[in-house]
Amino acid sequence: MTLRIAPTHELGAGRLRSVRAMLDSAFDGDFADEDWDHALGGVHAWIEDGRGIAAHGAVVMRRVLHRGRSYRVGYVEGVGVRSDLRRRGLGGAVMDGLEQVIDGAYAFGALSASDDGAALYRARGWRVWEGRIEVLGPEGIVRLTEEEGSAFLRPAAGGRALPDPADPLVFDWRDGDVM
Repeated sequence: MTLRIAPTHELGAGRLRSVRAMLDSAFDGDFADEDWDHALGGVHAWIEDGRGIAAHGAVVMRRVLHRGRSYRVGYVEGVGVRSDLRRRGLGGAVMDGLEQVIDGAYAFGALSASDDGAALYRARGWRVWEGRIEVLGPEGIVRLTEEEGSAFLRPAAGGRALPDPADPLVFDWRDGDVM
């Protein structure tokens, strides 16, 4: 099985349908239309086998404010592995590809991890964000206390330091789950 990397527009309608179906299954039906929308428009990393999509993840650009500066952040979305292939390194292979994209294009990487996924990200050097998480929404800045403790950051290659958790990360607004 070979890892492939391409922007959304190169996947084609059929492959995108297959990715969505795999993610619906991998998340036991808890992968909403908004979650799917969040995974589109960036760069995808995926693995296929004879049965179809085996593993997938995407990285999309988000804006994050910290201490008066706006950062271009590679935000990881839609990471999933087909249930019959879990614990075989496919999630790590997908993350290898996504981290290459982050290293080449963004100030740092960010993601919101489920309890099941957190171990994968910790093992790869992603760090839990210890500060506040906020969003710049239609009504102004709102704190997202429910996201605190599940947000992970990873510095991009080149030695740039991560933001200081003494001040909040303020994410851009989007429909559905903001994080």
